[in-house]
Amino acid sequence: MSQKVMKCGIKRKKGYLYYVDKRGNVAEAKMARGKKKGGGSKVVAKTGVEKKKGYLYFIDKKGDVACAKMVRGGRRKKKKKVAKRRKRR
Repeated sequence: MSQKVMKCGIKRKKGYLYYVDKRGNVAEAKMARGKKKGGGSKVVAKTGVEKKKGYLYFIDKKGDVACAKMVRGGRRKKKKKVAKRRKRR
């Protein structure tokens, strides 16, 4: 489950990607569609959120900054069977 870190109330525009940048601010970037190029991010809200290691930071449905613990791992790999060797006398 995620928890709210900071209230921002960002209104999203269609065709833009919203994310929390390295400095903890909320940024928006134009998404690439077909032959049209995207990029050119700009800061929308200066929140200055301090990020903790092992957590994913994102903008939730209400436009606020939220975080969730990252799920790492997955399925364990099976151990390889080692063939036993016979000793010769």
